[in-house]
Amino acid sequence: MGVLKFKHWEYWPSYMFYLPNIPYAVYLALRAKNLVFFSATNPAIVHSGNGSESKFSSVELIPNAFKPVSIFIKSKNDIQNTLHKIHENKLEFPLIVKPDIGFRGLLVKKIQTKIELVNYLTKYQKLNLIIQEFVDYKNECGIFYHRIPQEIKGKITSITLKKYLTVTGNGISTLEQLIENDKRAKLYLPLLQELHQKNFALVLKKNEVFMLNVIGNHSKGTQFINGNHLISNELETAIDTIIKKIPGFYYGRLDIKYTHFEDLIALKNFKIIEINGIISEPTHIYDPSNINYFKALKEIRKHWELIYKIATRNHKINKVKYEAISDYINSLKKLKKYSELIKKLQN
Repeated sequence: MGVLKFKHWEYWPSYMFYLPNIPYAVYLALRAKNLVFFSATNPAIVHSGNGSESKFSSVELIPNAFKPVSIFIKSKNDIQNTLHKIHENKLEFPLIVKPDIGFRGLLVKKIQTKIELVNYLTKYQKLNLIIQEFVDYKNECGIFYHRIPQEIKGKITSITLKKYLTVTGNGISTLEQLIENDKRAKLYLPLLQELHQKNFALVLKKNEVFMLNVIGNHSKGTQFINGNHLISNELETAIDTIIKKIPGFYYGRLDIKYTHFEDLIALKNFKIIEINGIISEPTHIYDPSNINYFKALKEIRKHWELIYKIATRNHKINKVKYEAISDYINSLKKLKKYSELIKKLQN
C-alpha cells in the first residue's frame, strides 16, 4: 500500500506541498512587514480560519436558506440533553457528527442509529461536537472563492468535484474482495474495515453499486476531480450573492452538496455544509489526471498571493489589525494539543 501511495503524489503528506513553498511564504511576510499578516484575511472568522476556529460558528455565518440544521454540543454534555436537542431541532437519522474543531475529515461520521450516536458521544465526550442534518443531495463540490477588499465582485479560482468511493458488484465476489481488487478502495482498507466489517462477506449483485463512504474528504477515499471548466460569470455572481451576506469573509472554500450543478447558479436546492478560511486548499490540485505536482505547488503559491493582497488591503483600507504574533502562536499550540487529544481518544 505504501509503495502505491508513494507512486501517486495525490496521496503524499501535506508537508510535501508546503515545505517547498516556505521560501515564498517568507517573501510574502517580508513584503507585508508582518509575520502573521494573513491573520487579517477574514475578520469574520477567528484567526481568519487557520484550523483552530469553531466550525459551528463558521457554519452559523451562512445565510439560513443555504445551511444545514446544526446543533452545538459542548464537551461533557449530558447525553439525554443532547438527544432532547436533536428532537427539539427536528433532526432525524441519519445524522452527521463531527468535532467542532477539525480538518481533513477527522472523526466526521455518518450516524445511522441512536445506539451509534450514544457510542460516539460517549467516546468523544471530551470534545465540543457538531450534530448536523445529513444533506441527502447526491453530489458534492468544493468552490474556492475570494474577493479583494473594495472590489465589487469576487472570483472563483477552483472548483473540485467529489466522487465518493464505491465498488460495483459482479454477482460473484464478496464486498471484501471487491475492495481488495479496486485500485483506489484498497488504499483505504483499514478505514473500510472499520466501516463495513459486518458486510465484508456480502456478495453484491451484478452491477450493484455499493457506497463505501459518504464523507467528501480525500483522506476518506473521495476522489477529487478538477471542475474548473465549470467556472462562469453566472456562477461567480451567484456565489457572490451569498458571500456578501457574510461581512468580513474574503477568502476560502465552500463545501457544497447539491443534485444538479445548474442549481448553484439558480440559488436553489443546495446546502453549504462547511465554510473554510485561510487553511483552505484549492483541492482541484489533487486531481493528478489534470495537473502535475509542480503545477500544484504553483497553485498554492498563487492562492497565498491572494491572501497577501486581501490581508494587506484589509489592514490598510479597512483598518483590520494584524494579530499579535504571540497570540497567533498560542492558537497553533492549542491546536497541536487538541490534535494530540484526538489521537489519544481514537486509540
